[in-house]
Amino acid sequence: MPPLHKIRFLSLLLAIPFAANAQSTESGSEPSGWNVGIAVAARDQLYAGERGQTYVFPFVNYQGERFYWEGPTVGLRLIKRDHFTLSGFVAARGDGIDAEDFGRAELARHGINRDLLEDRDFSADAGVAATWKGAAGEFELDLRGDIGGVSDGFQASVDYRYPVTIGKVTLVPGVGASALSKDLANYYYGTLPEEVARGVVDYRPGEVVVPHLGIAAIVPFAERWMFISGVKVDILPNEISDSPLIQDDTEAAPAMFMAVTYGF
Repeated sequence: MPPLHKIRFLSLLLAIPFAANAQSTESGSEPSGWNVGIAVAARDQLYAGERGQTYVFPFVNYQGERFYWEGPTVGLRLIKRDHFTLSGFVAARGDGIDAEDFGRAELARHGINRDLLEDRDFSADAGVAATWKGAAGEFELDLRGDIGGVSDGFQASVDYRYPVTIGKVTLVPGVGASALSKDLANYYYGTLPEEVARGVVDYRPGEVVVPHLGIAAIVPFAERWMFISGVKVDILPNEISDSPLIQDDTEAAPAMFMAVTYGF
């Protein structure tokens, strides 16, 4: 496999939190132990000239009494009640792209010389998440901030999910939105001060709200095995879709996740 910073492997993990949460929802409030397996993740083209990529990699999900590990997220349940959970966590942030992975011709059409751009690096976030579960579904509030010194930004997200069981299959449709601070949005979707100093157009989207929707499916089979799949689509606001770094006519950013796991 090529170096991690080269292929932006983490950028394909966007769908994992949704699918991992769906697995947690399906398993209920009791610890479900370890689930390990093989996963496939893919993200469609977002940045100008970027190629959509698909990768296969190991997947781990662990649900303990307090500690949990869901794909790129590890956390600790600080408060745990029948219908309410408050957790602290650390998670990988896979947004970003190497400058050389932009399309030179696509950027040129936007008046940008690719050689003048910096990388948009992946990072890590720390935050807290509060979850309420009941007969009406599941509501989650997630607050996180960059701890990797990359963007120094923060993000607040709200999500609503409603599990539906049909036979052995659990479907978890969901909808939500993420508010990105100006530092976060400007770093990943705008041009940086050092680039502007070199002659790149000055573009800063500022604070933005990104709605998203998705659905996950959990299908247990052969006693300890489980198939999980998820699709998540970010609906891009004009402040992002109008960025010269974004592919023309891109109004949404879909991501897909599938995994086969074994529980023990």
